Amino acid sequence: MTKDLTVGAPSKAIISFALPVFFGMLFQQLYNMVDTMIVGKYLGIDALAGVGATASLFFLVIGSIQGICNGFAIPIAQMFGAKNDNMLRRFTAACAVLCTGLALIITLVTTLFCKGMLTLMKTPEGAFDYAYVYILIIFLGIPFTFLYNMVSAVVRSLGDSRTPVVFLVISSVLNIVLDLLFIIAFKMGVAGAALATVLSQGVSGIASFIYLKKKFTILKLSKSDWTPTWFAYWRLCAVGLPMGAQYTITAIGTIVVQTAINGFGESTVAGVTAAQKIYSLISCPLEALGTTMATYTGQNIGAGRFDRVNKGLLASTLMGIGFSVVIFLAMLVVGDEFSLLFIDKEETGALADAFKYTVICTAGFPLLTFISTFRFTIQGMGYSPLAMIAGVLEMIARCFVGLVLPGIIGYTSICLSSPAAWLTADLFLIPAFFYCRNKAMKQYLVPDKNNGHKTIV
Repeated sequence: MTKDLTVGAPSKAIISFALPVFFGMLFQQLYNMVDTMIVGKYLGIDALAGVGATASLFFLVIGSIQGICNGFAIPIAQMFGAKNDNMLRRFTAACAVLCTGLALIITLVTTLFCKGMLTLMKTPEGAFDYAYVYILIIFLGIPFTFLYNMVSAVVRSLGDSRTPVVFLVISSVLNIVLDLLFIIAFKMGVAGAALATVLSQGVSGIASFIYLKKKFTILKLSKSDWTPTWFAYWRLCAVGLPMGAQYTITAIGTIVVQTAINGFGESTVAGVTAAQKIYSLISCPLEALGTTMATYTGQNIGAGRFDRVNKGLLASTLMGIGFSVVIFLAMLVVGDEFSLLFIDKEETGALADAFKYTVICTAGFPLLTFISTFRFTIQGMGYSPLAMIAGVLEMIARCFVGLVLPGIIGYTSICLSSPAAWLTADLFLIPAFFYCRNKAMKQYLVPDKNNGHKTIV
């Protein structure tokens, strides 16, 4: 079940690991898209705008959870690469405890304050009730979100990127069935869409947890493994919390932009919602490369293979740039057809806004490639706080675009917000990688008297 990413050709190892991650992300986006498609087609443009108005809040919270769980998995990957099974189990136990506590806290805070956040974001009046009902139910399902992302991150840290895909496929199919049942048959509206998402992720999370306990013998935890090891808790928090904070900081910028979008009215909100769903789908390969580089780098840092880190980063970046060119050309040709999946052809204004957003955003995908590969490589080395600075720069760029430029160039500023944020982050991340690599080589590597290699301490 496990896979050692410290041996073999780096490009081959990255591709074999990234492909299942990509398909997993693809299925995850597909069942999110099903919500949007059915809402837009069966419940109308106000309901679609309501679901879309929650996108930045959704990213703020769910993205932070994903970041935390992926960050927690990096020290686990390093212990696996170092072949330290005892600390591997202790780190895993500490990860489970931390995720449980955080799930309870975040669920409480988000459900109490989500209505106030929607108000501050100037959510359009016609879409407000739809937005509140949808996001409240999503936030009540946060424990399931934590469970699935924790298990998936741990499994990937051991080199298995295929197992999480199986459970995502199950979740995707179940979500589609429940969407059709709750929205069309039971007439539950946007509440049905949210409930379908929560229930499907709950089933996926519970099933993957049961599978983890039965199949991964390396993670058979004894009573002693649950004894608090404060170094493990500290290390997990030092890497995981900054990764979660990075998503939070980035999301603040998206909330500012979403507030600006809301000011253009329901039609523009619906158009951007459709475009963002398209973006979520077509950006999956780049995000898969990023997730892969975090695990790949973590394992190779643990094994002291810095040469493989350099080669892997180059290979993944070249792959990402090649994909970026292809997808941009494709969106120029068929981008408007994708929007029709979410918006009726009579809504010409929303369709035009969606196409413009999609084309400008995909033109910036080479910039997103550098973020995906360099940022996650830095995080895989264990330097999440430095990677978090890139999130701060993204936030600043998005806030500038969202607060200043709409009054100057109008809706075009909304379309430029993400490329501007990516460029700003890249200017920091690329030199930061070289700094982190040199620092890590001095900090983590010591001579190993047993085998003559250098290994992580």
